[in-house]
Amino acid sequence: MKLAIIGAGYVGLVTAACFAEMGNEVICVDADAAKVKALRKGRIPIYEPGLDDYVKRNCQEKRLFFTTELASAVQESLVIFVAVGTPQDQDGSADLSMVLQVAKDIGRHMNGYKVIVEKSTVPVGTAAQVRQVISKELKARGENLEFDVVSNPEFLKEGTALDDFMKPDRIVAGCDDVRVAELMKELYAPFVRTNHPIIIMDVVSAELTKYAANAFLATKISFINEMANICARTGADIAMVRQGIGSDPRIGNLFLFPGLGYGGSCFPKDMQALIHTAQSRGYTPRLLAAAEAVNLDQRAIFIDTILKYYKDELKGRVFALWGLSFKPQTDDIREAPALTLISRLLEMGVRLKAYDPQAIPATRQYLGENRAISFTATGYEALEGAEALLIATEWTKFREPDFDRMKSLMKTPVIFDGRNIYNPAKMAKLGFTYFHIGQKVEG
Repeated sequence: MKLAIIGAGYVGLVTAACFAEMGNEVICVDADAAKVKALRKGRIPIYEPGLDDYVKRNCQEKRLFFTTELASAVQESLVIFVAVGTPQDQDGSADLSMVLQVAKDIGRHMNGYKVIVEKSTVPVGTAAQVRQVISKELKARGENLEFDVVSNPEFLKEGTALDDFMKPDRIVAGCDDVRVAELMKELYAPFVRTNHPIIIMDVVSAELTKYAANAFLATKISFINEMANICARTGADIAMVRQGIGSDPRIGNLFLFPGLGYGGSCFPKDMQALIHTAQSRGYTPRLLAAAEAVNLDQRAIFIDTILKYYKDELKGRVFALWGLSFKPQTDDIREAPALTLISRLLEMGVRLKAYDPQAIPATRQYLGENRAISFTATGYEALEGAEALLIATEWTKFREPDFDRMKSLMKTPVIFDGRNIYNPAKMAKLGFTYFHIGQKVEG
């Protein structure tokens, strides 16, 4: 099929590259001319393992094209995916201005039957708004062209997005017409040859499914963090509790790791948007609000642990920080717990030496010039002269470091582990003062 993807951000770029990889002809549109120029040269603006290979290969084989010309992309394509940003507005709702602008542009330029697919994460009712905007533009042109609007939410995880797209556990498509449902099944059939389902539902249910999925996973993270905080006050071992409940197939081990809470571009924004959707319709979602509150508290609890150990005397201390991205295998720092730690600790007069395998450029840009924080080429370099190590992201390279080398570099062998990646008994045996999430609170 001929496809257009509007928006060359994270979701749009992965979607375009994967559809092209499966043999479709894909035109990816973005308003940023500099980004489009870079993409044509094979330069990827984000870090996602394997994505650069997909983009380069499909550009070379003339299946993937990048352009700023939305009009021609719309006219040449049957299926048009809308994958522009929906940032959080001041009231917590999703800002749909870019989505609706794309809808307006499609209405101005479409030249025949089109299928417009919501790929951006959008609240319930957005498809109806998109339909109204396109219909209004067509009426202004004096045209009576047919089109369908589909909700096709993405379930990509940063760091494994290519596998998630190429080998999905399910495809959700919200369609109000049998004809377009069959077209969506045909488009996605090559991706589900292992019999994972293509779930056809109404548009409104599909829009809510994406938010429901993210809200459930975010709540699961907050639940295990709540349990860790209870363990800290009872003397129970959160690692054992996690194993005990995670072995139940009704619960499972995924997203059941205590830590500094969730971040990134999806969970925080989508939780707020879903809460706003519920409240705007007269319902107070107490569970979602509680999960959000627990998530924010996790970072404060971690900082309180540091303050307690140093008896509130942090000014002038030098700490190493491992991990800046909100999760491993990405350079995304949006809503990253590390940013909260950096902000609070710099306010208290701490000097930081930070390392991350991918997210240093993004963090530099976010923070601007600040002499109180420096960035190092390796994790070990960050440890030189440090009075403590703070771990904010569970990159695999942090899991089995040379502990003897770490002790020799650090001024004092103290670790505050915000991701529980080490064994407390082992760390004590090695001579480290080690704090982790869920550790027993003394006194």
